[in-house]
Amino acid sequence: QVQLVESGGGLVQAGGSLRLSCAASGRTFSRNSMAWFRQAPGQERQFVAAISWSGGITYYGDSVKGRFTISRDNAKNTVYLQMDSLKPEDTALYYCATGARAFGASPRIYEYDIWGQGTQVTVSS
Repeated sequence: QVQLVESGGGLVQAGGSLRLSCAASGRTFSRNSMAWFRQAPGQERQFVAAISWSGGITYYGDSVKGRFTISRDNAKNTVYLQMDSLKPEDTALYYCATGARAFGASPRIYEYDIWGQGTQVTVSS
């Protein structure tokens, strides 16, 4: 079984940056997509970014395109989310996810069935 542990969240002012990390352990799916989703209170979980197993394909949600960058290091079983030009509306609990059915840089939440516990990102105005 794969376990995912996120880190790097925190409190930052608008316009600032944070880098999230997601470390995978156990039976890792190095051939599968890895993705970041986020969920704000009272809202549905939202797709943020995804990356293919090779790192050669990435896909971003419209609200973060041009500001966030996803990357992965398969040797370290880790995926990263560099978040720049943060806005108060980016405030949410950020989750890392993967799944045996997720390929390419899939944005489809139903393909992800392994989730981390989340890391909180709070952006103050």
